[in-house]
Amino acid sequence: KCQIPRQPDRRREADQRNKPRDSARQRPAGRNPVVCFHHFRRSTTRRAGSLPNHSAHPHDRQRGERQKPTEPLLARVGKASQRLARSGIAETPRRKCQVLTLANPPIEVVAPPATSPDLARIANDEMAAIVERYPHRFPAFVASLPMNNPDAALAELERAIDHLGATGVQIFTNVNGRPLDQPEYEPIFARMADRGLPIWMHPARPATFADYAGEPRSKYDLWWAFGWPYETSVAMGRLIFSGLFDRHPGLVIITHHLGAMIPFCEGRIGGGLDQLGARSDDPEDGRALGRLQRRPIDYFRMFYGDTALFGAWHAMESGLAFFGADHVLFGTDFPFDPEKGPGFIRDTIAAMERMRASDVDKAKIYEGNARRLLRLK
Repeated sequence: KCQIPRQPDRRREADQRNKPRDSARQRPAGRNPVVCFHHFRRSTTRRAGSLPNHSAHPHDRQRGERQKPTEPLLARVGKASQRLARSGIAETPRRKCQVLTLANPPIEVVAPPATSPDLARIANDEMAAIVERYPHRFPAFVASLPMNNPDAALAELERAIDHLGATGVQIFTNVNGRPLDQPEYEPIFARMADRGLPIWMHPARPATFADYAGEPRSKYDLWWAFGWPYETSVAMGRLIFSGLFDRHPGLVIITHHLGAMIPFCEGRIGGGLDQLGARSDDPEDGRALGRLQRRPIDYFRMFYGDTALFGAWHAMESGLAFFGADHVLFGTDFPFDPEKGPGFIRDTIAAMERMRASDVDKAKIYEGNARRLLRLK
């Protein structure tokens, strides 16, 4: 439960009556999942004086499919809530709730620096409205930033947190191809470290990023299946070698998909990056290693990750062993499964139950860490 329980109302009683009979078996007793990567697609409904429609879902945009008009976002939230209720996992004696993040593509991909701040404001205002209207389902949202305009991104960060109540910000693993370790993005990290709120980091790599230099684009969705985990892993490494965690040791960065390749490659990363500079003739490699105060592998453990692994319990165990229970949050990648949401939630809960971990650790992952990091009541 994401808030202090309220008195029952007719809508809740109706939802309870309509839930499947076996839903209680799908909810582990004593656990109230807080989904920390819960995506919503942008609305194509325009406001007076607002920007043109840049709302294509990434899979539509990157595969070149025709954009389809959609209904207003708040109306779609209502339908999403109905789908969750029918699934038997949203409305149970112990209720699940979601922290909203905006879906791909990044704002800076669909709007130039002059207008991306307007898109960010529209997105954050709408998510704040959803939280206000459906507080029992959406206790918080994560602000989106126009990262191709760093000054505006910093201003929107302040506005979203101070005036809209955002519990963190979301960035992507690159800004139109520019790495996050560039100096112009340092103020974003510094400000979030000062505020003590999390940064969500989502992979960004389109189909136009070819698998091989001689080809025009990636094939067979490999840009998504393998490119996104690689993209996240490289972004983590670049931030580490920039000295980010030495400058801001308390900074919280939540990586999508439980740290991507890092937990599986722990052995390779550990001893391999301890020898940084031995395999190349770039003197900067050795200097970067010398500037760090710890081993590279120790900095990778300072990241956080979510459980959005599509039901792969063995991968979840690997991530838990690497990061520790205090650094793992419950996430599902809703609503991008074939069922438009319930499938990933159901499979992730099943993986959580199959994963070998103590009840105390699972309680942290389900909701304890989210409450602590996002300051939820």
